[in-house]
Amino acid sequence: MEKVTIELDVKWRKLTHSPIYFLVATLQGVAVSFAPLFLYWCGKGIFFPGYEWLIVPACFVVIFTVGIFYFSLGSAVIKELRKSENPKSYLGGRA
Repeated sequence: MEKVTIELDVKWRKLTHSPIYFLVATLQGVAVSFAPLFLYWCGKGIFFPGYEWLIVPACFVVIFTVGIFYFSLGSAVIKELRKSENPKSYLGGRA
């Protein structure tokens, strides 16, 4: 097994050590489980009837915010991994 060290922008270090990261990590569980459930219940009209105009957009904001954050972080990591000096090691020896 080979160890790989990657370098990311300072903005990612600051962001992952800030309260914003704690908020996104907390919303991760909500985005995966409760937000889709609340959307389903609002569609059936059994969850806070009359407040769908507030609940539905809030659920979509939570789902998309978490996704955008982790896709952005993941793309920065993958970009650095692809800059490897030895690309054969990531392709199983088939470069």
